[in-house]
Amino acid sequence: MTQDKFKEITYAQAVAEAIDEEMARDENVILMGEDVGIIGGNFKATVGLRDKYGDWRVKDSPISELGIVGLGVGAAITGLRPIIEIMFSDFMSLGMDQIANQAAKIRYMSGGQVKVPLTIRTTIGGGRSSAAQHSQSLQAWVAHIPGLKVVVPSTAAELKGLLKTAIRDDNPVIFMEHKMEYNKKYSVPVGEYTIPLGQANIVNEGDRLTIAATSSMVMRSLEAAQELAKDNIYVEVIDIRTLVPFDKQTIIDSVKKTGRLLIVDEGHLSFGVGAEIGMKVMEDVFYDLDYPMMRLGTEDVPFPFSPALEFPIIPDTKKIYQKSKEMARQ
Repeated sequence: MTQDKFKEITYAQAVAEAIDEEMARDENVILMGEDVGIIGGNFKATVGLRDKYGDWRVKDSPISELGIVGLGVGAAITGLRPIIEIMFSDFMSLGMDQIANQAAKIRYMSGGQVKVPLTIRTTIGGGRSSAAQHSQSLQAWVAHIPGLKVVVPSTAAELKGLLKTAIRDDNPVIFMEHKMEYNKKYSVPVGEYTIPLGQANIVNEGDRLTIAATSSMVMRSLEAAQELAKDNIYVEVIDIRTLVPFDKQTIIDSVKKTGRLLIVDEGHLSFGVGAEIGMKVMEDVFYDLDYPMMRLGTEDVPFPFSPALEFPIIPDTKKIYQKSKEMARQ
């Protein structure tokens, strides 16, 4: 993004702007999901779109994730570019047959004859005290399935550019928005722009430690980096942006410079994104490491309802700061 002019909008407004611009650009783009139309979405990220484009192109659906994804797959393979919303990533399990066995596989099984230009928007992240069934970050689930692209945007600017690219893609994209970011304001370029999938972004330069982070953990890592700089510890922070396709070269180049890698992702630790990223880059950076790779993630327990129990299990600025300081001082 090289625009000279910027404006301040919320993460939720960036969702609406991206969809609005793509619906205006291409009449085949449609939006479907629970409450996306009349009330503008559970998180108010699609406000005004039904009024502008009508009930046919912005369609409220029944409460059936399997049906919503099935509608999206069918619409995609017959020439439309549907955007569907699964209100919480926890509910992807209810539509997983359509996601994993239909959307992900049709292009491969048809020998490339059938495209599936489907964008599935969903939410991740704890912090709202929504308990065990509405708080998970399940990006590792879908990243495991060949045929799906997986996007984990950080700021509103990243979200808008990546969402527009996802909508234009001829393959199914799982677009995972962090629910705690919707009301936060960010600086977003004015005018048309897109961000390619598969390109990580260095958001803070440093030489003592590399932090590779996803989604809202990018901002927490930046906050930690600012505190570490006061101790003359300069940390390189990388916004991974997309898990599939994955840009490992940016991380490799950074670790060769810093000699240390901390991976921060809000998903559960075991068998998760942090472990996979570490193994993806290990072969290329093993002899450059001055300290073992480390990772931070959510503890391996269901999300508690109580805030007093919930927040201690999620990575935050303090935990990132402490782990980074430990690694950088060795």
